[in-house]
Amino acid sequence: MKLKVTYFFILIGCLAFAQDDESAREKALTQSKNLTWEGNKQLSEDKFVEAEMDYRRAIAKSDENAAARYNLGNAYYHNETYSEAFGRFKEAGELATDKEEKHVAYHNMGNVFMKRKDYQKAVEAYKEALRNNPTDDETRYNLALAKEMLEKEEQKNDQNEENKDENENKDEKDKDKKEGDNEDKDKEQGNKDENDKNEEGDQNEEQKDEDKEGEGNDKKEENKSEQDDQEKQPQQRRPDQLSKQQVQNLLEAMQNEEKKVQEKIDAQKVKGAKVKNEKDW
Repeated sequence: MKLKVTYFFILIGCLAFAQDDESAREKALTQSKNLTWEGNKQLSEDKFVEAEMDYRRAIAKSDENAAARYNLGNAYYHNETYSEAFGRFKEAGELATDKEEKHVAYHNMGNVFMKRKDYQKAVEAYKEALRNNPTDDETRYNLALAKEMLEKEEQKNDQNEENKDENENKDEKDKDKKEGDNEDKDKEQGNKDENDKNEEGDQNEEQKDEDKEGEGNDKKEENKSEQDDQEKQPQQRRPDQLSKQQVQNLLEAMQNEEKKVQEKIDAQKVKGAKVKNEKDW
């Protein structure tokens, strides 16, 4: 990338002594050109600060002096103050009436854009420079370089965009997988909780059965205890039920009656029996 370092040297010999009837505008322009010449001299001696002061004074003297702006832009460019350089090149290109002055101004504007890596604007600036001078090989070279850098930048941006999309898709897949894992985990946990709940329910049912069985046993024991207590307690006799003593008396009476009957039977047998006479010897 080559920089146009064309300095516009102004012949000031006769212009420094202009006639008295020269207009104020022409006089101001003449003074501006003289200061531009001084700035060029200071810059050739590597006196940047002094050159900058002379160029600024030249610019302040006349709004028509494109050379002062262009040369100050070159000074800034070599000093790597690219923002200031661009501003001065732009002013020079807008003020210049000569095609060659416009050409070099836009050429160097393109160089500033290249330094900023703003390749699209660099391409546009170089194209504008070639419109004013289509035969300049340096501008053509810079334009080709700017196009190449722009293409690489676009490819890189496309690749970055693809990588971004891939990363986003990967993140989305990871997110879905994580959510799926979480859902499976939650489902598994839910099943575990359900199983635990069922087991707890079964244990509760078993406990209820045990409690019920225990309650039944307790009830049986209670009934048995009540039955034992009832057996120990005097039995309440129904009105038509004989007492134990009455039964005993009745049995004795029946036995006595039976005894009497038997005695009668035995007595009748004795009376009717043949008496064997014993032989007296």
